[in-house]
Amino acid sequence: MRREHSGACVPLRCSSLPLGCPSPLRSRKEGRAPSHPSPLCPESQPTTSDETVVTGGTVVLKCQVEDPDDSSLQWSNPAQQTLYFGEKRALRDNRIQLEKSTPNELTISISDVVLSDEGEYTCSLFTMPVRTAKALVTVLGVPQKPQIFGHEQPIDEEKLARLTCRSSGSKPAAQLRWRKGNKELKGGCPNPCTEVVEDPNGKTFTVSSRVEFRVTKEDNEAEVTCTVDHESLQNAERSTTQKLQVHYKPTAKIEPHPQYPREGEKLQLQCDGQGNPIPQEFLWEKEGSDAPLQLSSDSVLIFPFLNKSDSGTYVCTATSSMGSVVAKYNLDVSDASPVPSTSSTYHAVIGGVVAVIVFLLLSLLIVLGHYLIRHKGTYLTHEAKGSDDAPDADTAIINAEGGQAGGDDKKEYFI
Repeated sequence: MRREHSGACVPLRCSSLPLGCPSPLRSRKEGRAPSHPSPLCPESQPTTSDETVVTGGTVVLKCQVEDPDDSSLQWSNPAQQTLYFGEKRALRDNRIQLEKSTPNELTISISDVVLSDEGEYTCSLFTMPVRTAKALVTVLGVPQKPQIFGHEQPIDEEKLARLTCRSSGSKPAAQLRWRKGNKELKGGCPNPCTEVVEDPNGKTFTVSSRVEFRVTKEDNEAEVTCTVDHESLQNAERSTTQKLQVHYKPTAKIEPHPQYPREGEKLQLQCDGQGNPIPQEFLWEKEGSDAPLQLSSDSVLIFPFLNKSDSGTYVCTATSSMGSVVAKYNLDVSDASPVPSTSSTYHAVIGGVVAVIVFLLLSLLIVLGHYLIRHKGTYLTHEAKGSDDAPDADTAIINAEGGQAGGDDKKEYFI
């Protein structure tokens, strides 16, 4: 934030007048009324602006004048100590540096600003009389990260949760807001109720906010967030999140393993207890039986070898510090499943092998028969050889014998 200021004439002596300003006496001698006293020579008035800075930051103070009239500019702090006179350093503080020094401007900077740097700084133009302009420097105290109290111990279901959020070091006082999960916790005092206390340094403030709300088991492990809002954070969120621990009554259900028990098998009944805290004691009973079956921290009831007589309703009572809960299971033992013998298994294997062999033999016979059928037409008897040109069977036989003899003669000829 910046606000500009024009300076004012500050007389050094009663007879002193600003340079270049008309004298009232001379005006009367000339028969003219004196000029209006404010402002005197506005063109020679120094101008400054108010500045706001965060602790640890840097502030720049600029003093300008349009017509310096060969006069010097000077910056002084709220304690009226001279910081710079023109380009000359007057106060030995390495945080204060000269940024620009001309006849028309004197600009300095202060780094690592602290709260004590706040106040009115004065820019002086050494004319006759001296003209000054003020610059108000406002230092913002940055709030510390908020802390949440009241969540250290678990909260019982349906009871009130009372939480406090606190942040110190803010200037001006910061604002605190609450959120549970994605839902904002709203309400006027006392829900939430905000308290502002001044810190021992007399400059910053500690802000506390209290909130109350009734919890359910769904709030277990829920995140509660406290956020501090302050102009020094420049829209950056600074917050703290804590998880709630809610104690609630247990729940239970019975799970069988295996799911469909048969006679002669092993059975385990698992009493699955849930809650916060988790149940630590399990009581097993059978309806119609006087004595309990089992009381321990073990949630499993084991039947090594089921019998038909084990059928019935079994009750598990799970207990925690928040109370007890009862779960029931109706056990119906089925008949034993038939167990295949070793001999029948052996016979099944032998039968499978024989079937494969028979299938292979049949496949071989089919392939062989197909082959013989395709080559049957290539075989010719003697009668067939002579029947090509014979008109009857007798002639065919004679032709076949003659053909054979001719063939033998032919073979003898070549030999």
